[in-house]
Amino acid sequence: MEIRQLRYFVTVAETRHFGQAAERLHMAQSPLSQAIRQLEAQVGATLFNRTTRRVDLTPAGEAFLRDARRILDSVEAAKERVQRIGDGHSGLLRVGCTGLAAYKQLPQLARIAARELPGLILRYVPDLLTPAQEEALAEDRIDLAVLRPPLRRPGLASRPVARERLTLAVPARHRLAGDEPVALHELRDEDFVVYGARDSVVDAAAAQACLGAGFLPRRAHEVAETSVMLTLVAAGLGVALLPESALALRVDGVRYVPIADGGSGAPGADGAPHAPHVDLALAWRADEVNPALARLVEVLEANGFVPPEPPAAPYPDRVPAHPGEAR
Repeated sequence: MEIRQLRYFVTVAETRHFGQAAERLHMAQSPLSQAIRQLEAQVGATLFNRTTRRVDLTPAGEAFLRDARRILDSVEAAKERVQRIGDGHSGLLRVGCTGLAAYKQLPQLARIAARELPGLILRYVPDLLTPAQEEALAEDRIDLAVLRPPLRRPGLASRPVARERLTLAVPARHRLAGDEPVALHELRDEDFVVYGARDSVVDAAAAQACLGAGFLPRRAHEVAETSVMLTLVAAGLGVALLPESALALRVDGVRYVPIADGGSGAPGADGAPHAPHVDLALAWRADEVNPALARLVEVLEANGFVPPEPPAAPYPDRVPAHPGEAR
């Protein structure tokens, strides 16, 4: 039995006329009649009562019509599913993210994906620091990462998402727990609560900022998660420098204080000192061929989650023949 035979049968059943069915199917009546007789032989039952003027379904034909329609609907649904997967409108993507991105950027990403790609399933793997996400990408345990560059592993592609200033988390009764911005040199004698992971981007940015202010932070406590970090800060065991997305986490006993511009002593692009910061980016395997990933990045760009990709630099018309040749 072939799918085309089922389509022929359903068309004849709907028109109750071989001539009209043949016209609808864009074929001659004789091969249509022959195909229906072959179908009846295959199922072992008469499906139509034929007269010179009309074609009616037999009881067996009525039952077979229900099954034929269900089979054809299933075939069409399967084709649509395959097409949607092929063009990136459905499928499954495993998304890793830093703990803080889960509070700010990840909800925005999820809203865009749900609105623009309702057939796409996103499975989230939160609370992964950047080194762990790079490893998960390389080992094919996640498909997309929301992490903090720079990337250290080869074979990964990325797009920037946001730049976040660092903010200071202090115990609620700390001497700096006010509304005024804090200069980093004021933290010279403080104990710091830091991430313990090797190659932590946030730790590196905080250490670099403190070096710019003339001191190395005193790493009193190392933790694996931001929630534990803030718990230790609330207990009065130290201060912490965190991306400003941490402001979404309200913990009793913790106050957030802005870092003053120029606190790190490092100049910005305009030559003026600026507050320390960290970046956030999307990353994926450079050789990834999943169309759902390409489609997701496309809709994230269209909705302003990631900036447009800059155009590639044009190639020169020709390479100078000699180093001294005018360009």
